[in-house]
Amino acid sequence: MTGSVAPSPRPTTTPRAWSHRPATWVYVLAGAALLFLALPVIALLARAVGSGALASALAGRAVLDALLLSLSSTAVSLIVVIVLGTPLAFVLARTRARGSALAEALVDLPIVLPPSVAGLALLFAFGRNGLTGSALELVGVSLPFTTLAVVVAQVFVAMPFYVRAARAGFRSVGPEVEEAARVDGASENRVLARITLPLSAPALGAGLVLAWARALGEFGATILFAGNIEGRTQTLPLLVYSEFQDSLDAATAAATILALAALGVLIAVRLLRWPSGVSWPD
Repeated sequence: MTGSVAPSPRPTTTPRAWSHRPATWVYVLAGAALLFLALPVIALLARAVGSGALASALAGRAVLDALLLSLSSTAVSLIVVIVLGTPLAFVLARTRARGSALAEALVDLPIVLPPSVAGLALLFAFGRNGLTGSALELVGVSLPFTTLAVVVAQVFVAMPFYVRAARAGFRSVGPEVEEAARVDGASENRVLARITLPLSAPALGAGLVLAWARALGEFGATILFAGNIEGRTQTLPLLVYSEFQDSLDAATAAATILALAALGVLIAVRLLRWPSGVSWPD
């Protein structure tokens, strides 16, 4: 009688540790690239602080109005993104239908579209002479050159960032975890609320932050679809464009606020250890 041979244990893999550092010239080029990316932001902050442009502009009305409009419109945009983007991301994460590739391409399209093209597309879709213009007028809604148009433009360009992050988060949830909850008698809605969404929360949070940053910095689609009306559709990016021709200090202050907001968002994403690549193509 031959004895059975126990199977050998499967080798475990550990993160690979590099024993040799790159050559000196690699560090030099890396530092040059980092300096190239950081220098414009440093120059902007130095100009704003050194000249007192930030303090003086914040005391004025134009920057405060643009800041308030940017914050309020992006807040509304995020609500719309969550309400519409979460179900879309869940369907994309759990569906392998024939048309899913096309659906994912449509989600990614606003990311690669030039902002001017996005603005024209919105105008032709929701303008008075657009595809849905007559239908919207029947219910008394006119979108172009209104504050609501600002929200629509922000949602269009920002939603893909949230959907990509949420889709990655939903796909990361193991099916066995959800199945165990179903075996215990949980309904589909309860599984979604108690299992799937909490486990996907880090990715959802990262997507929301990135979507908010993209909405805050939106310019091209907004100016074409909503116009640049002070106190009504003029957000911070549009104020930078307008004031650059008249008041460099006001333009510098608005640009500094945008730069600090974007930098703070990116630092927060990394400090909170949210997934860093969830907004980009797989």
